[in-house]
Amino acid sequence: MNYELQDIRAFVKIAEHGSFHEAADAIHLSQPALTRRMQKLEEGLGTQLLDRTTRRVSLTAVGRDFLPKAQRLLDDFERSILGIQELAERQSGQVTLACIPTAAFYFLPIVIREFNQQYPKVRIRILDHSAHEGLEAVLRGEADFGISMLSGQSAEIDFTPLVNEPFVLACRRDHPLAKQEQVAWRELSDYRLIGVGRMSGNRVLLDHGLANLDWRPSWFYEVQHLSTSLGMVEAGLGVSALPSLAMPAEDHPILVQRPLVDPVISRTLGLVRKHGSSLSPAAEKFIDTLLRHWSGNASLIKPPSE
Repeated sequence: MNYELQDIRAFVKIAEHGSFHEAADAIHLSQPALTRRMQKLEEGLGTQLLDRTTRRVSLTAVGRDFLPKAQRLLDDFERSILGIQELAERQSGQVTLACIPTAAFYFLPIVIREFNQQYPKVRIRILDHSAHEGLEAVLRGEADFGISMLSGQSAEIDFTPLVNEPFVLACRRDHPLAKQEQVAWRELSDYRLIGVGRMSGNRVLLDHGLANLDWRPSWFYEVQHLSTSLGMVEAGLGVSALPSLAMPAEDHPILVQRPLVDPVISRTLGLVRKHGSSLSPAAEKFIDTLLRHWSGNASLIKPPSE
């Protein structure tokens, strides 16, 4: 096949930047040389990967399918070159993990900071996916491992529980429910509720947890991301039920959380790995740091009693 690794790297950079000019700058190559690399790759593959116009560059259907494979090929090559020796001698390499957005935003930066203090040359690549997308990324080998929730895992996935966090009520500090120490689910019937879509793992957990009640929440607003629901709560459009990790710090000037009871519903977050897979030394070291940090957060392990 008439293509080289540098040709594939050129394609990935163009796809990431959406521009020949920016991609050429990123890999320190002239734009004509970059164009020749792409032409060589497409000729070798016998198909077109990019649609080019005078203003923009976009992927063809084949290009969209080829991109994750090309990224994985480059990652695999890099790991094989760096390997155990480079991690031991230079403490460098790359770790790719798939993480649900709430953990990626509120918890993971603390772990990364601790890890980087010990391994400053190891690069971190985060795929902030939904629970389902993250599991698929781990199964496909696009991520070394993931942080996701326990909900009908595949037999191909090994799940290590890290924390059990309760769902809490998110409301404004000036909301009537903010005056209570805890809130029963039925007390939400008088207020507009902001919920996530039916395909969300969090929504599945809530629907299952409330299935035995003769009362069901009526979600007046439906969003796709927990961060969106927080913004709507802050704007005074309603209240929402969120995992406790998704909530901002206690000293937030507008938002406050209250335990939701009768029933208490919680989700289990954990480490997901493809069964039987081996990890790079850098990924193993990152997991060691992750587990050490989570074990130090015992206060998050148990939900409040009903």
